[in-house]
Amino acid sequence: MLDIRRFRSDPDVVRAGLARRGGDAAASVDRIIALDVRQRALVTERDDRRAQVKELSREVGQLRAQGDADGAEALMAASRAVGDQEKALDALVDELAAEIRDLLLRTPNVPSSDCPTGAGEADNIVVRLEGFDPDAYGEHQRVPHWDIGSQLGILDGERATKIAGSMFTMYRGWGARLLRAMVQLSLDRNADAFEELRPPSLVRTDTMIATGHLPKFDEEAYYIERDDLWAIPTAEVPLTSMHRDEVLDGADLPLRYTAHTSCFRREAGAAGRDTRGLLRVHEFDKVELLALTTGVEQAMACQEDILARSEALLRELGLPYRILDLCSGDIGASAARTWDIEAYAPGCDMWLEVSSVSWFSDYQARRANIRYRPAGGKGTEMCHTVNGSAMGWPRTVAAYLETHRQPDGSIAVVEALQGYLGVEAITGRR
Repeated sequence: MLDIRRFRSDPDVVRAGLARRGGDAAASVDRIIALDVRQRALVTERDDRRAQVKELSREVGQLRAQGDADGAEALMAASRAVGDQEKALDALVDELAAEIRDLLLRTPNVPSSDCPTGAGEADNIVVRLEGFDPDAYGEHQRVPHWDIGSQLGILDGERATKIAGSMFTMYRGWGARLLRAMVQLSLDRNADAFEELRPPSLVRTDTMIATGHLPKFDEEAYYIERDDLWAIPTAEVPLTSMHRDEVLDGADLPLRYTAHTSCFRREAGAAGRDTRGLLRVHEFDKVELLALTTGVEQAMACQEDILARSEALLRELGLPYRILDLCSGDIGASAARTWDIEAYAPGCDMWLEVSSVSWFSDYQARRANIRYRPAGGKGTEMCHTVNGSAMGWPRTVAAYLETHRQPDGSIAVVEALQGYLGVEAITGRR
């Protein structure tokens, strides 16, 4: 969340930054400022009452020492009355603090000054295009992946729906092996710098709050009420909370983690919109890369590194892609700046988002209370967080099947995957 001190010292900057997001993002600024002013005034008044109680208690002791029982009793009655006022003020302070925190948790991050200004998806900037030639595709590649998967028997949406309902899918045979090979390729390529973890898939509410997925996006998440646990929408959630409420040594940063997990999203309101095949599903595999850093400079280097690693993976998979610099009206609520990677799927004739690489400034770390102690410095500072996908696999698989479909209907296996799969082409389920 945003630092309350920014609302006190630079309210116009915060208001202008949030206004770049459009909608009502800046609406809470004045309310937060007013509540903060009121709370601080009440804190002063409460502390004055506490000081009065302390002074009266001292005077009561003096009167008792002097043998003035009546005087001591009168002062004790006055002390109790002031104490009751102090308790009432303290309750109001706590009530206001809770309201301010709730508003801060619902207020999005201020976009970076480098983030392009725009109202929505149409204003995103295409930074570059890699390997894409619209005239290079044959008719055999203009077949959507759901038809390819059905023809080869490697995707079974019908039985997945029977088992779990709509917007679930099932990989079969070589389809399951292809997915597993892609995941392992990603983990292997990033093992040089990122420690691999397998975090829990179910997390506590505080863990979801830390990344900004709660309370704002509770309708998009799966909640298990009986156990008060949430199914993770991305490994970003548990990885970010690895060091919640900790103070790290600045000399150890950046800390880098990677994880392959199942991810769960309700996709509320998505019915009928890009829901065929692997385009939009409730459960999917993803490899996440995350870095905890010191300040802006280290965070920027980590964001560029994660982007480069994701790009390298797509090149090994032989997939044309483009990089988008998301505008202020399209970045996620917790992000300060985001680059999306979209792979081209010739069968769907669509650009599919397969990775999102974001810098969150200290927004998530402040929610999770992750600090570091600068080398040779005094005190502590908030960490910054960066993460990105390498990759979101359903759409990557979709683009792969369509791009590498051969005239005979088989799927060519690129060199990077041959060592994992042991074949040069996928010709069927088995």
